[in-house]
Amino acid sequence: MDPIQATLLVAAGVVTGAFNAVAGGGSLIALSALIGVGIPPLTAKLTSTVAVFPGNVASVAGGYRDLPPRGDIGRVLPAAVLGGVAGSVLLLVTPSRVFDVIVPFLVLAASAVLGLQDRLNEMVRRSALRHGRGHPATLQAFVALGGVYGGYVGAGFGIVLVATLALLQHEPLTRTVALKNLLSAVISCTAVVLYLIFGVVNWTGVAILVPATVVGGYAGARLLRRLPGGLLRAVVVAFGTVFGLALLWRNVL
Repeated sequence: MDPIQATLLVAAGVVTGAFNAVAGGGSLIALSALIGVGIPPLTAKLTSTVAVFPGNVASVAGGYRDLPPRGDIGRVLPAAVLGGVAGSVLLLVTPSRVFDVIVPFLVLAASAVLGLQDRLNEMVRRSALRHGRGHPATLQAFVALGGVYGGYVGAGFGIVLVATLALLQHEPLTRTVALKNLLSAVISCTAVVLYLIFGVVNWTGVAILVPATVVGGYAGARLLRRLPGGLLRAVVVAFGTVFGLALLWRNVL
């Protein structure tokens, strides 16, 4: 990896950490940068998941006081693990050439999830007003589906997960976000273990991205909250859409 490519990954790592700290969706930046420096899409997906994982753990540590009781966690944790395993295995058994064709649609789907965040938040608000109790079986099923999405796609799945939890539970937002962070970390951990055993990870990319995402996350938490969250999200959505269309033109059309 030449100095220009390394610099691009450093910048992408800082932006990834900052966006994850403020608005979510930063993983899309890391994935795009890894592909941009010439790493094959499937390897780039595995590498970005491994690189972003420490930030997921840090989020859990930072919000552990807001976690729900252990009984509530225990009801959804197995579903998250099962979904994460299913999504990760599905990704690992997907041939590289097939993934090259699929990845533009995954990037576009992740961009759409980010773009619909306001509508998801509105659905969350309305659901919280209507429902006075949770739906355990439905919640477990949707958490498992979120785990499949997280293990296979990754980018934007935190938004999907927090919307699912808030729609199907009647809990304060701080507790919902804390539980989302824990489940995200568990799903990511499951994926990372499987990727390390059965997949191919670009360790140079990981070594560059991890410290950069830590710096970006710290800076984002302190500084970027002063900027409009909608503007930040719009930038990521626009970038992801353009990049996804470029991949579609290169790999499919």
